[in-house]
Amino acid sequence: MGAHGQPLAVEAATISEAVALQAAEWFFLLRSGEAAERDRQRWTQWHDADPAHAMAWQKALRVGQTFEQLPPELARPALGRARRGVRQQRRTATRALAALLTVAPAGWLAWRHSPARDWLAEHRTATGERRSVRLADGTQLQLDTASAVDIDFGPHWRRIHLRTGAIHVETAPDPQAPPRPLVVDTAQGRLRALGTRFTVRQDGGHTRIAVFEGAVEARPVGAQGGVTVVQAGQQARMSGVVVAPVQPVGPLADGWTRGILHARDMRLADFAAELGRYRPGIVRCDPAVADLRISGTFQLRDTTPVLDSLPQALPVTVIYRTSWWVTLVAPGG
Repeated sequence: MGAHGQPLAVEAATISEAVALQAAEWFFLLRSGEAAERDRQRWTQWHDADPAHAMAWQKALRVGQTFEQLPPELARPALGRARRGVRQQRRTATRALAALLTVAPAGWLAWRHSPARDWLAEHRTATGERRSVRLADGTQLQLDTASAVDIDFGPHWRRIHLRTGAIHVETAPDPQAPPRPLVVDTAQGRLRALGTRFTVRQDGGHTRIAVFEGAVEARPVGAQGGVTVVQAGQQARMSGVVVAPVQPVGPLADGWTRGILHARDMRLADFAAELGRYRPGIVRCDPAVADLRISGTFQLRDTTPVLDSLPQALPVTVIYRTSWWVTLVAPGG
């Protein structure tokens, strides 16, 4: 973008983490409506000081459209007057936008459909937070980190809409007669509980189901009739058109409900991605060490000790560019 917001050519260079964070902070400050004239002058100076700043600003405006539905208080910069929860959500939004500015367009295009809506969900958790909710019928619902759900109990069904993240559901008998089915809707389809305890996770373009008691009927949104019944002790992955063959569920597949991450011969890149779900910011894994394998049981309450312990088990170095921007690299890398 040229001076004062005129479009530039699409960026060809990588945006640095520091410049991305600056652009994200300016985006939320100027969007808040509380920026003073001196703030606008400082933004102009920052914007025109370096072509990288202008490039980051252009992308911030484009990617930042994702955040347009956020409640206005999340964008306001008066942190001293904001509630603690709002301050945390605002910091998370700024960091999320900064992270998106450094990734390829495909990355933020896949991500953009959830965050703004998720802050508006009926029940939600921040990164690293887990929360339990008792529904009107007595069903116990536990939300994993960075998860969001809406609840719709009507005359014909009990519906849980999982927008993002993961949930653990322990169903209760419906007090109404005749009993209404309890269903979980995801982007890929509908799950119907058959007196059960199970977990559901939105994972990219798939829904993952693990059943621990009872059974769950899985019906993809694009399925041409028929359902797949996932029984207790089984897990399955559902796309928008098909349910993959069921497999045995792992013994600690619901470990996150107790704050545990269980890894069994897991690729380090996959481990970093999973650990990153519970840590505000970004955890990256250099391709040079991505295929290293790790096993163990790890506490999710504080991910920093987990990261710090990795060099003791694997030939890796943990680099903290900031407290929320971590990269795993080969020693000397």
